Amino acid sequence: MQQSMVSDIYTTMPSSEGREAKEMAVYELLEQLGIPFARVDHPAMATVDSCSEVSEKLGITICKNLFLCNASKKQFYLLMMPGEKRFHTKEFSKQIGSSRLSFAPEEYMEEFLSITPGSVSVLGLMNDVRGKVALYIDREVIEKEYIGCHPCKNTSSLRIKTEDVINKFLPYVNHEMHIVDL
Repeated sequence: MQQSMVSDIYTTMPSSEGREAKEMAVYELLEQLGIPFARVDHPAMATVDSCSEVSEKLGITICKNLFLCNASKKQFYLLMMPGEKRFHTKEFSKQIGSSRLSFAPEEYMEEFLSITPGSVSVLGLMNDVRGKVALYIDREVIEKEYIGCHPCKNTSSLRIKTEDVINKFLPYVNHEMHIVDL
């Protein structure tokens, strides 16, 4: 029998030992805003496909989070969509009225969201104090009770009520969401 790579479920902030400050800042903000969460720890998981055991343990579908930009690298977008859905650039571009979208370079991800590839998460918007990143969420994600995401570090995953993200977190970090149908 293969041993699980995913920890037990925790509902409290972890010890800061061995954790990056940016991850601990997520837990501190969630606590400050009164947003309960369930957390599991695991080896680094950079893709939705690698998160199947996490999804099963937390009873959720992990979101696919894409950090995109336009050709001039002047407009940046965070797109949340169901993990199993395929991303079609043309379809998304048409809905938001921006052509020639591509994945944004890593340096912008770090500059605006303080995250690295594989750790992209809606929670990174807490670091976008200049409001450079527009949030787009697929309607299917909004209709789920919970959102699954990383706490700005892909060695843990969280289950958070969707309504808490929408009604508490986003207003606090001064970001609006735009709904798309992909």
